[in-house]
Amino acid sequence: MFDFFKKKPENTETEQEEKKSIWGWSFDNLKQAVSNTASTLVESVVSSVSNQEEYDEFIYEEMEELLIKADLGVNLSSQIVEKLRKQTNAKPSEVKSFLKKEFSEILSSCKAEGLEYKEGQPNIYFITGVNGSGKTTLIAKLAYQFKQEGKKVLVAAGDTFRAAAEEQLDIWSKRSGADIVRKDGIDAAAVVYDAVNKAKQENYDVLLIDTAGRLQNKFNLMQELSKVKAVIDKLAPECLRESILVLDANTGQNGLSQAKVFSEAVNLTSVALTKLDGSAKGGIIISIVNEFHIPVKLVGVGEKIEDLKIFSPSDFINALFEK
Repeated sequence: MFDFFKKKPENTETEQEEKKSIWGWSFDNLKQAVSNTASTLVESVVSSVSNQEEYDEFIYEEMEELLIKADLGVNLSSQIVEKLRKQTNAKPSEVKSFLKKEFSEILSSCKAEGLEYKEGQPNIYFITGVNGSGKTTLIAKLAYQFKQEGKKVLVAAGDTFRAAAEEQLDIWSKRSGADIVRKDGIDAAAVVYDAVNKAKQENYDVLLIDTAGRLQNKFNLMQELSKVKAVIDKLAPECLRESILVLDANTGQNGLSQAKVFSEAVNLTSVALTKLDGSAKGGIIISIVNEFHIPVKLVGVGEKIEDLKIFSPSDFINALFEK
C-alpha cells in the first residue's frame, strides 16, 4: 500500500511531543475540526453529569437525551446508558473516562488501516452516496492524492443522470491530473464497462468510479448500482479494492438510513465522511461503526483538493476528549 493510505507505525511518545496525527496535519487542527462535535457529544454530557453526587434515574435520562441530541442515535445512546446503569460503583465524576472507553471500544471493533491497494494491477474504487454528499469532490481529492504518489489514475463518470454531473467530474479530474471516461446520457454500466477495459488495457494503477445517488427512487438506484457492480465483477473482480459510501457529516442520523440503503445495493467496505470540519454531528462515525460494522477510512475536512485525510480512530477519540 502506498504512503497516503499506509498506516504508519505508532510512536506514542513522539506523537505526544509533536502533537502530530497520521492524517498529515497537526493535532491542534484535528481538535479544531471536531470541536463542535466534541461540544455536543462530550462536553454537554460531562458538564451535566460530572458534578452530581451519584447517579439517579433523572441523570440517566438526561444523559441519554443529550447523547441522542448529539446524533449518537437512540439505540446506541440507550445501549451506553444501560451499560452505565449496570456499573454499581460508577461515579458521575468519572463519566468522561467512561464515555471515552465506550467510544474507543466501538471504533476499535472495525480496523481502519487506510484504503486497500495492490501494486501491479488496476485498483478499482467504487464510490457511492446520495447526491450532495460530496462524492464528486471526494473523487477529485482521491485522484489528487493518488497522482501525488505517482500513480496513473482514471475516473469513470458513472453518474449519467444528474444534470452536469459529468461536466463537474471532468473539471475536477483535469485539476487533479487524472484521465476520465465520460459518455454523457448513456447507461452507467456501459461507461463503467469501457472504463474497466481501458484501465486494464492501458495499465492504470487506479480507477475511481462515480455513481448516481437518487434515493428518492430506491428500486432504480439499487438496480443501477447492481448493474455497475456486475460489470466490475465480470471484467475485473480481483481489482475491486473498496466499495466506499460517502456521507455528509451534517446529515447526522440520516446517515444510518443511507448506509442501510447502500449496504443493500452493494457490499460496502468503508465509509468516507465529508465536511467533518465545523460539523456538530461527527458522532455519526461512532453510530455507523456500531450499527453496520463498516470502518470509516477517510474524512474530508475542507474544500481544498488536499483536504482529504486518513481516519485514525485513536486520533479522533483523543481529539474529542482532550481540551
